[in-house]
Amino acid sequence: MFRSVRHMIYDLIEWRSQILSGTLPQDELKELKKKVTAKIDYGNRILDLDLVVRDEDGNILDPEQTSTISLFRAHEVASKQVEERLQEEKSQKQNIDINRQAKFAATPSFALFVNLKNVVCKIGEDAEVLMSLYDPLESKFISENYLVRWSSCGLPKDIDRLHNLRAVFTDLGSKDLKREKISFVCQIVRVGRMELRDNNTRKLTSGLRRPFGVAGNSVH
Repeated sequence: MFRSVRHMIYDLIEWRSQILSGTLPQDELKELKKKVTAKIDYGNRILDLDLVVRDEDGNILDPEQTSTISLFRAHEVASKQVEERLQEEKSQKQNIDINRQAKFAATPSFALFVNLKNVVCKIGEDAEVLMSLYDPLESKFISENYLVRWSSCGLPKDIDRLHNLRAVFTDLGSKDLKREKISFVCQIVRVGRMELRDNNTRKLTSGLRRPFGVAGNSVH
């Protein structure tokens, strides 16, 4: 209710500025005044305030100079106009809600949040930890990899991200909900020498990527 009234007040302030500018032609000025009075009457109605009876030009009718029958008929016309406006607003809101529901139904409806606490795996060298979603029945990955570089001392390579290793898999849609199984797979890739036992400095290599381990868990 507050947002609706605030929006109407902003409209009234804008229209009032246009009226006071004195630059509008007579026909546009007349139409704008009708919009203003219609907006005021509509606002009074949704706030349960008194209905103001007006003439065709939007001026308030003087009960001292207007017959009772004329006031009654003008009141009926004003009530009908306000009710039509209420029905119009209700119909527009329903259409908006339907469009939102259709849009929501056409977009991915769920996601998977991952919070990496620690990597308990004795490697001896730097490693890359890759996490992704996998369909075991189709034998393929259905998401991109979330990559974390892990140092040989047991901490993230980017120490600023310690206790803040989080990811959200958002590329999941209604098609993925229909999959019979979805697994969360974690792959560990060792980055370093060709062989961990290689102590010969003449053969020493570095920066080579070698598969080290893998783990999986069913999520769906």
